[in-house]
Amino acid sequence: MKEKDVQYFKEILTEQLKELLAHGDNTVVGMTESKENFPDPTDRASHETDRNFTLRIRDREHKLIKKIKKALGRIEEGTFGICEACGEDISIERLKARPVTTECIDCKIKAEARERALGI
Repeated sequence: MKEKDVQYFKEILTEQLKELLAHGDNTVVGMTESKENFPDPTDRASHETDRNFTLRIRDREHKLIKKIKKALGRIEEGTFGICEACGEDISIERLKARPVTTECIDCKIKAEARERALGI
């Protein structure tokens, strides 16, 4: 992979990481400052549902943060863009669609087919 491509992905991943970390900080602040009292049980249930939904989203974002940090680590190691399964280069198009990917499209398709066959 060319150095300019690596720099491009590093910038994208770094920006995504900053945005996700900012969202997480806002969620924590919003949930700790909110001491609302809901006399109506329906309002309280609706609030709790919204809060649980937000927490699920943040959990998914937390997992993505881990993947982004690992991808940035691969950039530093010089292994970014190399399939962990077969060792071939991952296409630029695939990396643009999913910069945190660790497998080329062929290996990912095979892995998903195996998962479906095993019922995972």
